[in-house]
Amino acid sequence: MVGIAVNLLLLAAKVAAGFLIGSASLIADGVHSGSDVGTDLAVLGGMHLGRKRPDARHPYGHGRFETMAGALVAGALILVGAYIAWQGVHALYLGEHSFPGRWVIAVALVSILMKEWLYRWTAQVARRLGSAALHANAWHHRSDALSSVAVVAGGIGGALGWGHADHLAGLLVGLMVVSAGGRTLLHVFHELSEGGLSKPEIDSIGRAIDDVNGVRQWHQLRGRRVGRETFVDVHVLVDPALSVVAAHRVSMDVETAIRVACERPVNAVVHVEPELDELASHHED
Repeated sequence: MVGIAVNLLLLAAKVAAGFLIGSASLIADGVHSGSDVGTDLAVLGGMHLGRKRPDARHPYGHGRFETMAGALVAGALILVGAYIAWQGVHALYLGEHSFPGRWVIAVALVSILMKEWLYRWTAQVARRLGSAALHANAWHHRSDALSSVAVVAGGIGGALGWGHADHLAGLLVGLMVVSAGGRTLLHVFHELSEGGLSKPEIDSIGRAIDDVNGVRQWHQLRGRRVGRETFVDVHVLVDPALSVVAAHRVSMDVETAIRVACERPVNAVVHVEPELDELASHHED
């Protein structure tokens, strides 16, 4: 909600100043800030749907709605970036000149400070919640800050008498925004294609399982994400002489260790097996 308020303020300020001054890159930067409002709303909607409890049709929950919200943000980044870059290329092709002046620099500097603060705050919350959609939206804020850096460079170039600097800055803005959107989209595709957890995450979970009393060995450790929730399953080998109750307690301790290692909502499934020589070849397969 804070992001929406900041983006609406920047949209009005940049577009108004851009038209008054005649700065193409500042208007484009304002459009970029306006697009952030749409992505903020998409993230709010995705997070609201993603928090719904599992039901008969969605037994694993609704976390993919939040992931799809991240995809919408990434798509918006790519489309807006391509539009801004095209405007810069078109203006350069026509040989248009622009001398925006010091007010462009002043407005853009304010935007840089506000959007960089918003990026850092949103990214911190995204890490705490484990939200891919919020992480994507944080980068949407960061891309706006980067685009304002390019606008400042264009304003300085125009003040020095180079009439193409503003349009070239608009082109660079677009390319940076497209790049940010592409990176975000790759992250989303990784999750939607059932991509696994990173090696450091798997290693951390493995070390946590090793420390559980009663676990002799483990194998077939897998993990994936559905929205902000992590799903992990693993097979653990225990003393064949343990009772069912004792073996179950070991599995509960493993689940607890996995949750602590992940530091986020975790759905863990632990399959307990007896450590027997005749099962060794099956484990290796």
